[in-house]
Amino acid sequence: MNTMDDNFSRGISIDKISIKKSDFKTAEQYEEASQSHRDEGHTFHIVVKGAVLIEIDFEKYRITAPVVVYMHPNQVHRILDFTTMSVCSLSIKNESLNPDYLKFLEEISPAKPLVLTKDTYADIFETFTLCLNFSGQKENRLYHLLLKDSCNALVALLVSAFLHQNKLPNKPSRPKVIMKSFNQLLEKNYRNVKRPVWYARQLSISTHYLNESIKNATGLPVSRQIQDRVILEAKRLLLHTDKSVKEIAFELGYEDYPYFSRLFTKAAGMTALTFRNKRND
Repeated sequence: MNTMDDNFSRGISIDKISIKKSDFKTAEQYEEASQSHRDEGHTFHIVVKGAVLIEIDFEKYRITAPVVVYMHPNQVHRILDFTTMSVCSLSIKNESLNPDYLKFLEEISPAKPLVLTKDTYADIFETFTLCLNFSGQKENRLYHLLLKDSCNALVALLVSAFLHQNKLPNKPSRPKVIMKSFNQLLEKNYRNVKRPVWYARQLSISTHYLNESIKNATGLPVSRQIQDRVILEAKRLLLHTDKSVKEIAFELGYEDYPYFSRLFTKAAGMTALTFRNKRND
């Protein structure tokens, strides 16, 4: 995981950087830079110039500026290829975020990269420039407040753009509403609760109705949604930690390690160790 050290301002990191392949003098440096990892904060990369091929949670996206890439702290990602590019980056921890904005970020995650319109890009870039300016005013007595408030304003603009991309009808269907509530519950409880009946009870509906609603919205039953979330986390842990498969199984709520191994193999089409070794080759 990429963590923020004491040089960052109370959980906020902001910078504008230019990257070109010649910056990496050796193959080892390039390989290290392209390793799968997580970031400690909610991270936004505003690609101002250039193009990049990036993998987020095992899905590949070919991106050409101007575009915003948002990564939730849970998500594992890596750069596969890029041209010379200019990137405006903001990473911000939960404790520095406006709680309302944090709720929206949890709602939109996982978010596909967002192509920016000319007007939206202008507003976002102007606000980013203001934030970057405040980040250099460390002698200002209101430095932390200025940086935090301005960065939250930037987050608000970015969230608004993502919500517009994923906007729902004014009156979403009942299955869509149930799916949203179910996904929120699942994200908090998938490690410990695997039974659909528990989620149905939390939503005050029958298991049958929950299953029909989720299938109507996604085409998949509740049990598969739960399994897919568990397997996604297992893949993340296999790639960016050194934990054994047995340790990962226990962390994800499986005391029966052989059962977890069979479940992973069936879902991924290969054993957990094969997945780890293949991805790290």
